[in-house]
Amino acid sequence: MKKISLVIALSLFAGISAQTQFGVKAGYINSNINWQSSPSNFWEDYSDFSSQSFFYAGGFALQPVTEKFSVQGELIYTQLGGTTKVNLHQLVGSEIIDIGTANIKYSYQQLQVPIAAKYHIIKNFGVLGGFNFAFNINSKVSSDFSSFPNSGKVENKKTLDIFPFVGTEFDFNKNIFAEARYNFGISNIHENGIDVRANFFQIGLGYRFK
Repeated sequence: MKKISLVIALSLFAGISAQTQFGVKAGYINSNINWQSSPSNFWEDYSDFSSQSFFYAGGFALQPVTEKFSVQGELIYTQLGGTTKVNLHQLVGSEIIDIGTANIKYSYQQLQVPIAAKYHIIKNFGVLGGFNFAFNINSKVSSDFSSFPNSGKVENKKTLDIFPFVGTEFDFNKNIFAEARYNFGISNIHENGIDVRANFFQIGLGYRFK
């Protein structure tokens, strides 16, 4: 009986493995961050961020469940962030002097693990949604103003951020496809201090090996 059960289990595993598709993907990300709240009035005046463009690249495994429904797991490298400007002043005697403008850039390098459920509405077009588990591997703030005091590593970042996402996918053929997604920043990506939310749109191409 045990031998029969083992044979059945191995047969099921072999069947699942035979259906699993692997591939690679890469593309463009447009990232925007915004401050929901700030610990000081000074920073609240400079919370208007411009979006930043980055790339993403990685691999995926696709497991069909039915003819139209499938589950996909991915491992992606990318970067999120944004830039803002701060007008800097210095007190000289009793007079406040304008000493220039600092362009401040926040960047969060991440390894992302999106898990998506996909449904093909028609043969070549589908919709998808899921959760993106993003692990921060290197986060920093930098400035083009040499005496800006807060350049360096972002110390209070979270190790893990979670982004719900929705998207679409179009198959050019059985191997090549295009995708577009939007990831929603619903929680603070910092442990404490400034409440920072990140949202990003991505569009790219992918290739399935079989």
